[in-house]
Amino acid sequence: MKHLITILLTTLGLSLSAAATTAQAQDDPIVVGGLNYTEHLILTSATVQLLEAHGYDVDKRAGLGTSVLRQAQENGQVDLYWEYTGNSVILFNDQPQPDNAAETYATAKRLDAEKGLIWLEPSDTNNTYALAMRAADAEERDIHTLSDLAAAMNDGADLTLASNAEFYARDDGLRPLQDAYGFAFPRSSVKRMDSGLTYNALREGEVDVALVFATDGRNGAFDFEVLDDDKQFFPVYQLAPVVREETLEAHPDLAPLLNAMSAALSDETLIDLNSRVDVDDQDIERVAQDFLTENDLI
Repeated sequence: MKHLITILLTTLGLSLSAAATTAQAQDDPIVVGGLNYTEHLILTSATVQLLEAHGYDVDKRAGLGTSVLRQAQENGQVDLYWEYTGNSVILFNDQPQPDNAAETYATAKRLDAEKGLIWLEPSDTNNTYALAMRAADAEERDIHTLSDLAAAMNDGADLTLASNAEFYARDDGLRPLQDAYGFAFPRSSVKRMDSGLTYNALREGEVDVALVFATDGRNGAFDFEVLDDDKQFFPVYQLAPVVREETLEAHPDLAPLLNAMSAALSDETLIDLNSRVDVDDQDIERVAQDFLTENDLI
């Protein structure tokens, strides 16, 4: 009898310990990560505000680099963040570029599921890389596509490029872009700088061509012409929330909240939000809050 009581007490102790561990896991804050440029800072802030409005305790880790943030999520240090499908397929999983947005998303979803990362519903966005020129300069030089740019460079045009360091070194960045179009900027003609500075460098005439993002509000506000990627070199960069499987199992109601936010995003929406911050100088937290209220998310 004494032996039976000991077994029962031990079993009860283990059960209580497991329950306490589960409760503790559910009480831990949700760690929301984010990248280090305007679009992502807005999305990260909106995500934090959305979750807090629905009763979650949130720990924000914003302003990280692409590879650092992904590694933090794989290591369990970040629970969720907004990622671009092209990053997952090409940068993180070293796969060839799929033919279209649907295939890119399906590939990212399948490969990352094997790593315990769950892609929720994708937004109707494509914030891909692009090269831009001042519109008047592009018109004067008759450069409107990347093929036009390649032809001009091969014909001896002395043009300088502003690029961030990541694009300069990426597998889907400057070198393979130049290989695809058959031209090259001399190393001395490439000025590397932070992403946000490329816009001002182009606007102020410090460079002739700049790396930009397709959904950046400054493209229109600064009177840039985004050169057409006529060979469709750049991958699709469709935004979607990515959540650790363990986190989603502990908090299944995260999915409908984040999917609703994803459904409210489009290229036009991102351009507008980015423009409010980078052109109109509005506060990021306020812009994120306005986005949530305008779309009845909070």
